[in-house]
Amino acid sequence: MLSVVLRRLAISAPMIFVIASLTFLLVNLIPGDPAIAILGPEATPEEYAAVREELGLNRPLFLQYTSWMVDAVRGDLGTSIRTGRPVLVTIAERMEVTVSIAVIAIIVTAVLGILIGLVGALKGGWLGRSSQVVAVLGTSVPNFWFGIVLVLVFAVTLGWLPATGYSPISKGVGPWAAHLVLPVAAIALAGVAGVARQTRASMNEVLGRDFIRTLMAAGTPYREIVFKHALRNAAIPVVTSLSFQFIGLLSGAIVVDQVFAIPGLGSVMLVAMNGRDIPVVQGVVILTAILVIVVNLAVDLLNAWINPKVRSS
Repeated sequence: MLSVVLRRLAISAPMIFVIASLTFLLVNLIPGDPAIAILGPEATPEEYAAVREELGLNRPLFLQYTSWMVDAVRGDLGTSIRTGRPVLVTIAERMEVTVSIAVIAIIVTAVLGILIGLVGALKGGWLGRSSQVVAVLGTSVPNFWFGIVLVLVFAVTLGWLPATGYSPISKGVGPWAAHLVLPVAAIALAGVAGVARQTRASMNEVLGRDFIRTLMAAGTPYREIVFKHALRNAAIPVVTSLSFQFIGLLSGAIVVDQVFAIPGLGSVMLVAMNGRDIPVVQGVVILTAILVIVVNLAVDLLNAWINPKVRSS
């Protein structure tokens, strides 16, 4: 198990460096001038030049990159051009929202996706066909459209749930959960469908193996065959699929934030991109990449626990 962790960490360090470097380069290639975004189009050339000098934007790009990278290694991601606040503080304030939605959504995705996939693999007739229809519809429906439908039905028409906004958990678990129901449902739909299809395919493949037929011939109870032997062998591709679904949930944060007016990382990223707030854009990308790497490490450890061959490799 330790070798799996060390191997992943050895790969992750240069990966973060490459992501940070590419992010810095690509963001600085985006058309636009941060000085104009700060002062507006009516300022004088002298005022633009003063702002660029204050922000260090008049220096060569390589020197800007070197200075930023040294500070980033020390844990300083810079200061927001738009607000003047530290980037880490700006991101930390919004991290709770995005992480809450993503973590709850991945739990919902795992539970519902595996259940629907198991029904599709084990049950025939209308129940099995219904699970397949749910999986196909979940993949086909855009999450922003589904989110709008949820708002119209459960917030506007029925009035059961709040349509927009976010309530911190410090103000109460009830309001916090109520504000998360619709965003989580909207963002988890496609993930549930993907995990259900993967679970169904994996279970069908495992149930057709020789050792399953041997267990059945030996009189092993069917429930034990399914949940102790078949499901564990089918879990590896399902767990890997869940890691990809988590990455998809993070990438869908911008859309969900806009539909439900949630103050998460997605809205921060959109405002920063529109305002050429380069330090904030870089900070969000890097911290998101670190979060994805941590999730992938957790998936590797879970796969190693499920499959002894991974631990010995």
